[in-house]
Amino acid sequence: MRRPSRSRPAGRPSLSGRPRPSRRPRPSGGPLPAALSAAALAVVAVLLAGCGGSDTRSTAKEHSSATTATQQVARPAVPAGLPGMPPLLDPKDVYAADRPNALSPVMRRFPPRVYVPNTESNTVSVIDPKTYKVIETIPVGRQPQHVVPSWDMKTLWINNDVGNSLTPLDPATGRTGRTVDVHDPYNLYFTPDGKYAVVMASLDRQLVFRDAHTMAVRKTVPVDCYGVNHADFSPDGRYFIVSCEFSGDLLKVDTAKMKVIAQQRLPEADAMPQDVKISPNGKTWYIADMVANGVWTMNGDTFSKPVLLPTGKGAHGLYVSRDSKYMYISNRGEGSISLLDFATGKLVDKWHIDGGGSPDMGGVSADGKVLWLSGRYNAEVYAIDTRTGKTLAKIPVGAGPHGLAVYPQPGRYSLGHTGIFR
Repeated sequence: MRRPSRSRPAGRPSLSGRPRPSRRPRPSGGPLPAALSAAALAVVAVLLAGCGGSDTRSTAKEHSSATTATQQVARPAVPAGLPGMPPLLDPKDVYAADRPNALSPVMRRFPPRVYVPNTESNTVSVIDPKTYKVIETIPVGRQPQHVVPSWDMKTLWINNDVGNSLTPLDPATGRTGRTVDVHDPYNLYFTPDGKYAVVMASLDRQLVFRDAHTMAVRKTVPVDCYGVNHADFSPDGRYFIVSCEFSGDLLKVDTAKMKVIAQQRLPEADAMPQDVKISPNGKTWYIADMVANGVWTMNGDTFSKPVLLPTGKGAHGLYVSRDSKYMYISNRGEGSISLLDFATGKLVDKWHIDGGGSPDMGGVSADGKVLWLSGRYNAEVYAIDTRTGKTLAKIPVGAGPHGLAVYPQPGRYSLGHTGIFR
């Protein structure tokens, strides 16, 4: 059977440009027991260091007592991060590795480029960020949705959604490799330990765990929602939260068990959740919502009831500044970008694109000075000055530009999407 087009659905179009299946009512999942974050580990470590003492005059008996006390304190401590996951550089800031121009040795050999998947043109436009010019247009599979950096950051995966394939691109040479058959790869993430790729199979209603290198299927997880879409991982990597845009659900997934452990419906009657991002301290989760016109905030550990923070019409993409102080929120329906201050949790500014537009997905330049966003309905890409909010350029590309990747970017490894680095 021929699958419906995501970009030109029959009947009333969805705001995402993809078919919106009918909803099925389901009870929301209850909250889970709170799990301590990696930041808590740091606090415990400090306490333990105090218990150890540094007084060389202490007796063996006192040392034994201190050791016993340390063991008693340590026993109830939260488990360490996901085995195999690189530890956070700073337990208080999951983005500490993303500072301006802090490129890993792998990244330093890549020329700066912006890779733009044009969903309706079946191409990827390659932009030179220094000249704001398209320097190459690469033919790929049907309906490329996102350009996703691999966990080891050596490959860019182009998600050919309707083409049921992934096209690998070498960021050092700009050349594409042999296409890999992957069914319904709307979006792509990687577990923090680098073992698995997680395919967001939107129409298939599945989370598909695959080998991060060969893309061989390891486990298929059916989901009780429609339109699995975007995600982010907890600071310790032990769980991730997924948005389901067509049914308005959120999923909480155990990373190691590869299992959905909680689910809830957003409070808005016609919610349409999109991008997902955690705060630098890992305590607050943000979920953009195109219909609610804002971002939902929640506690991921307890999977609490989300609270809405209005930002603008068609809130869609979420990106963190290089100093971890602000989050850029693209409001696709009104051509604006809202700035959220992480310290206060409040909006502090709003930038409007010159002449209007439809800012969608993107990323921040390596030096942190430019925010790059695709103009989904305007066949263009926007370059925004992150200091002033000024529109630096509007660059014509193919039709339906979507999840563009700015590359290279600072960080030690990639969690996927258009570039979530830690």
